[in-house]
Amino acid sequence: MTQRIHILVDPADKERYRRAAEQEGKTLSVWLREAAEEKWSAVRDQRPIASRQELEAFFARCDERERGREPDWPSHRAVIEESISSGRGSL
Repeated sequence: MTQRIHILVDPADKERYRRAAEQEGKTLSVWLREAAEEKWSAVRDQRPIASRQELEAFFARCDERERGREPDWPSHRAVIEESISSGRGSL
C-alpha cells in the first residue's frame, strides 16, 4: 500500500527540483522518491557490514551502480610508465 508524505519546501526550491526532474524525464514525485532512497542508502551503507549476506548485498548494489568500463590495462599501464619515466608523474 502506497502512502502519501507531505513536505514543506520553498517555492523556488520546488521549482529547482521540478526542473531537475524534468531534465531526467521524471515526475517530481519520482525524482523526490529516488533522492530519498539514495539518501537512505548512503546512511545505510555507513554502518559496518555484519554478515556475509550484508556483504553480498553490498557488492550487488555496487554492481547495479556501475556504469563504467574497465580500462585497457596494458595501455593504461604504458601511460603510467611513460609518465613516470618522463618525470611528469612526480611532484
